[in-house]
Amino acid sequence: MNKAQFLWVDDEIDLLKPHILFLKEKGYSTECATNGQDAIEKCNSKTYDLIFLDENMPGLTGLETLAELKENSPNVPVVMITKSEDEGIMDKAIGKKIADYLIKPVNPTQVLTTIKKILEKKRLVSDNVSESYREDYGKLNTAIESCRSADDWIEVYKKLVYWEVELERYDYPVKELPKLQKAEANISFAKFIKANYKKWITPELNTNVVNSNNPVVSPTLFEKHVFPFLDKGDKLFFILIDNFRLDQWEIVKDTTLEDFDCNENVYFSILPTATPYSRNSIFSGLMPAQISEIYPEMWVEETDEEGKNKLEEQLIRSHLQRTGRTKTFSYHKINNNRDGDKIIGKFHELEKYDLNVIVYNFIDMVSHARTESKMLRELFPDEVSYRSLTRSWFLHSPLSSLLKKLRAAGYKAIITTDHGSIRVKNGLKVVGDRNTNTNLRYKLGKSLAYDPKKVYDIIHPGNYGLPEPNISTRYIFAQNSDFFVYQNNYSQVESYFENTFQHGGISMEEMMIPIVILNPK
Repeated sequence: MNKAQFLWVDDEIDLLKPHILFLKEKGYSTECATNGQDAIEKCNSKTYDLIFLDENMPGLTGLETLAELKENSPNVPVVMITKSEDEGIMDKAIGKKIADYLIKPVNPTQVLTTIKKILEKKRLVSDNVSESYREDYGKLNTAIESCRSADDWIEVYKKLVYWEVELERYDYPVKELPKLQKAEANISFAKFIKANYKKWITPELNTNVVNSNNPVVSPTLFEKHVFPFLDKGDKLFFILIDNFRLDQWEIVKDTTLEDFDCNENVYFSILPTATPYSRNSIFSGLMPAQISEIYPEMWVEETDEEGKNKLEEQLIRSHLQRTGRTKTFSYHKINNNRDGDKIIGKFHELEKYDLNVIVYNFIDMVSHARTESKMLRELFPDEVSYRSLTRSWFLHSPLSSLLKKLRAAGYKAIITTDHGSIRVKNGLKVVGDRNTNTNLRYKLGKSLAYDPKKVYDIIHPGNYGLPEPNISTRYIFAQNSDFFVYQNNYSQVESYFENTFQHGGISMEEMMIPIVILNPK
């Protein structure tokens, strides 16, 4: 059975018989045409895997034939063959999307190399990457078992995300392995968080944490990554994409590389990995308990009906003032494309500020909407489609236009998030009174009943930088892909929320999140 069928178009085709015989020996079938018109007619009645096209022919030229072929068969790769090295001819051919070009005289080995590059590249790359992952699989398992520090976990998670994204590009037999490996890693990661989280966020250590061996966490993000630029006099755009995971950055970062050099980092969201806690902590530079104590008017309890992130601008202002910085700043929240277009329209006004903070809510809004919408669950049922949706939004949103403007103006930018999310799969029974919050990945209340072996429970919230609405309040956090379900209608509720993307608990996806510094090229 032939590997592929080619069409070779050349007015001196008799001179190419040795090439055609060579390809036949390699398993390829080649048909011939001596002019452009015959080639067009052949392509109208048959589909070829690859066309070799001479540029200099009587009658229709190679470029004229190419234009006709691309109009009728736009997806068939064409290799232009020419005696001329004229740059103008090559530019026109490349502009018409040729797959490759060769300069006469060509030898059979050149032709075979071109064929493999065009037709077999995907398979060859697939085989190589698959083999590389198999070699790395054991090393990753060893690395997971050996993780002792936050930096260790960052390197492991980055590697797991890399392989998950890389293997999804092809139909690999091993493409499910990174998901299974990541699930196993999350079990060890949860144990690591239980053993180390408290020392990262103890309020007494907050002022020293940036200079310690502890990782960057939500309240130290500005101190570590924002203030150094402002203190140097740089103008900075701080772009926070709500609910933006590391794998989602991995799938969109290539769109920024033409305009920016990217310095990629990972930091840790505080618990709960939910916007009212993590984002308020970022903007204030404080743990939630400190916000509620120092600025009680800016902290909204879980039981209150009003929005919990309405005072972000005031928190940023208080953060700058508390640290003795007199920098000017603006704050904007983008909930739709119309809001994003307004930012583009008043870009010149933003240029007068030292710091522009812009929050994009699209991904978080879609994630919540997916929980409620059966249609959206069908549109992106898993992580692969979730990443694809993120890329589509990123490419076509006003954010992409804003980045172009930043690059043109020569301004630095930071892209980050407040927390990630995880696709939940296993319901855990929990009992709570009517004042218990509704989040599926964490609960706080004074009458919680649960299996302590399956959760991370905080009995004295004040020691972990969390508010205590009542003296007996405790927090519990779901781990891995678990989520909390009340006993009433357990099966029905578990079925409804299973495979939805949630946040608030402990997982690499929720806690280990990207912060990327963009330096314009």
